[in-house]
Amino acid sequence: MTTSSSSIRSICVFCGAKPGHGDRFLALARDTGQALARRGLAVVFGGGHVGLMGAVADAALAAGGQVIGVIPQHLMDREVGHKGLTRLEVVPDMAFRKERMIELSDAFISLPGGLGTLDEMFEVLTLRQLNQHAKPSGLLNADGYYDLLVAAWRSFVDKGLIDRREIDRIHVQPTIDALLDALLKGDAG
Repeated sequence: MTTSSSSIRSICVFCGAKPGHGDRFLALARDTGQALARRGLAVVFGGGHVGLMGAVADAALAAGGQVIGVIPQHLMDREVGHKGLTRLEVVPDMAFRKERMIELSDAFISLPGGLGTLDEMFEVLTLRQLNQHAKPSGLLNADGYYDLLVAAWRSFVDKGLIDRREIDRIHVQPTIDALLDALLKGDAG
């Protein structure tokens, strides 16, 4: 179930609608957007202009990349939609947003984020476990942001509630370039 780099043309970025404390997460988001654009990979994301989402999109656009946003109508009505994208799709609700982002993407990465980021990431991982897709996924574990989550997954495996193969397929890297290299190479996580 590996994916060659030639089959990955778009990567969905799940990340926070908030900037987090300090500038490190915003810098990480900007680095991600730039790295994706440099590699000629389209960005698919939640369509907002706020927080880490907006930083990823703005950086990718500034670097000449294509950026596709998918935003639910209720968030567009609150004026959080990014209006400078290559394409912005306004959808009925959050469930349809996830479905559409998954359809548009060849791979997935999760930057630091909150409950929405975790929800999106777990949806992708669950669908992969159910053989609904074979698209690679990864965590950008900068500054150990996801260390406790990765430790929890290992604990679930040790207790027999998750198959180790499911966890081993998730690429976990501390930098965006290392994560993109792993995803594009198609190695096990």
